[in-house]
Amino acid sequence: MFQQLLDKIYRNPKKLFLIDSFGAILSAFLLGVVLVKFQSIFGIPIPTLYFLALLPCLFAVYDFYCFTRANKNIGLFLKGIAYINVSYCFISLGLAFYHFNTITYLGWAYVLLEVFIVMTLVKVELRTANFFSVG
Repeated sequence: MFQQLLDKIYRNPKKLFLIDSFGAILSAFLLGVVLVKFQSIFGIPIPTLYFLALLPCLFAVYDFYCFTRANKNIGLFLKGIAYINVSYCFISLGLAFYHFNTITYLGWAYVLLEVFIVMTLVKVELRTANFFSVG
């Protein structure tokens, strides 16, 4: 099943940028609106939520640029967003541990689920990038 997904993506790798950008926009909305509204349930301080929401907004701009402009070296651009996503996961986990005393079980569940989803996407992005990389 995973190989079938990769085969579809290999036929049109630029779709990964759309998938990533929609995920980034969803993350920004959840962090910057939903989790802020229910901050007491998740326990992550509002300034941290806004900071974390800003990052995916920047990623979505990169993704949109790559989707519309990147025709050569697609592997390089995919590696770029993959490494950015990994960095975002480390930042999210680092901030969760930093706020260890205030974050709730639901806050941890959100962070860990988001990291799992993003890292799954990173796996696909890197496999696709390696498929299209030269040399």
